[in-house]
Amino acid sequence: MLDVNNLINLLPEFHGGLEGIGLMILRGTWGVTLMFYGRPMLSRPFTWMDMPKPSGIPGFLQALGALTIFGGGLAMAAGILTFLASLALTGAMGFALILNFMKGVPFMKERPDAPGTSYEASLVYLAIALMFVLVGPGKFSFDFLIFGNL
Repeated sequence: MLDVNNLINLLPEFHGGLEGIGLMILRGTWGVTLMFYGRPMLSRPFTWMDMPKPSGIPGFLQALGALTIFGGGLAMAAGILTFLASLALTGAMGFALILNFMKGVPFMKERPDAPGTSYEASLVYLAIALMFVLVGPGKFSFDFLIFGNL
């Protein structure tokens, strides 16, 4: 039988002070950014990757990605279920990175205003997601209010 306290003990500690403030700022900024990034995907959840040509990615996976990015951003911004949200976002960003590698997308564009895409954002977002998996949301989060005294 699963013991909730044993599972909670596996989660990272809740950092306070300046570290907690830094985590809150990064979590909030990144979460809102993901929400803005994911919102247009929700208008066409089963086909958002199929522009300008079919991607070959099944519609249900596209919808799962859109929900993960928008919903994960919302959870990160609020600091609720941060561990689960950051695990899901790690998977989404890892998948995005793999797709970019398969397409031969460069790490960075030659110039910021150059046409085309690059994968540095996916890599940075993957690193941020992994950081929250390992470090946690900090004391300035709903997770701390819910799970901090268990």
